[in-house]
Amino acid sequence: MMRILVVDDSAVIRKITRRILESMRFEVVEAEDGQAALDMCSDRMPEAIFLDWNMPVMDGYAFLRALRKMHGGAHPKVIFSTTENDVAQIARALHAGANEYIMKPFDKALVQSKLEEVGLLA
Repeated sequence: MMRILVVDDSAVIRKITRRILESMRFEVVEAEDGQAALDMCSDRMPEAIFLDWNMPVMDGYAFLRALRKMHGGAHPKVIFSTTENDVAQIARALHAGANEYIMKPFDKALVQSKLEEVGLLA
């Protein structure tokens, strides 16, 4: 079963994302900030990461930069999941190694289409 890490400081967003992903038969693990997510990736690298931008301790951008430098960190598909809609920030995230970008709020159909775009669903 493919493992997806959901990184968001909002428990509500993590719960919604978990339900959507589990309904598509993914194994879901959660982290509430970038540092906790890095620790989880050190233990076991997921196949994909849904990543919030604005979080305490370590934001999504800092996490992504650190992830891509880790052993095996180039492999997970990273989908930024945020309310940020500034074109410059989107470009910055993609340049840092994000594979795709999804705006909150989102629904199952949008999540499914993004997963298809990054090659995690047929």
